[in-house]
Amino acid sequence: MSLLRSIVYGAIFYPATFVLVLAGLIASLFGPGATWAIVGTWAAFNHWLARIVLGITSRVDGEVPQGPYLIAVKHQSMYETLEMVRLARLPVIVLKKELSDIPLFGLLTRRYGVIPVERSAGAKALRDLVAAGKQALETGRSVIIYPEGTRVPAGQTPPLRPGFAGLYRALGLPVVPVAVNTGRLWGQGLVHRPGVVTFKVGETIPAGLKRDEIEQRVHRAINALELAPETSA
Repeated sequence: MSLLRSIVYGAIFYPATFVLVLAGLIASLFGPGATWAIVGTWAAFNHWLARIVLGITSRVDGEVPQGPYLIAVKHQSMYETLEMVRLARLPVIVLKKELSDIPLFGLLTRRYGVIPVERSAGAKALRDLVAAGKQALETGRSVIIYPEGTRVPAGQTPPLRPGFAGLYRALGLPVVPVAVNTGRLWGQGLVHRPGVVTFKVGETIPAGLKRDEIEQRVHRAINALELAPETSA
């Protein structure tokens, strides 16, 4: 049954995404607000579709604050990338450069507001990340980063990538850590299982901490659902 649901989800989600990308590109001609509205619609549509077709719902423990924050999120699946757009109210998103280079979709992401980053973690990549982050500050929106750098299977807690500390230092924003356990239901394969996923919003961490301390605190907070015993919904 989960396989059938997943096939139906994909058969609806991806064609709808293509249509919304085209709509977003047209809307972008009328200003950023119109683009944000289309992206918000996409996130809300996925939230609805996942609930109706896949039987996946979200439980939010805490609240993502409004205003300019650096939001650090655990990354286990595509699901949280769209849910966080909804929960953080249309933030600027740090994402791998390959996604921003995809025809049509990549153009929409750039018009929406993203910070493309090379995975090399070289000096130039870090400089570009910091420069784009400072530009994003001018919008007054929050900035979302997935500090482990890539999607990881449930149960794994890799170290943070160097770009997180550089962006934290450059932006001078407090950090809102968010732990997720989406990988239990929505892994890297085709099949997605029904159930409740948790978004645990941690205590806001102040700006200006030393690199070792901020990395330790963020790593612990975004892995709170991995390090603690799982509780039932």
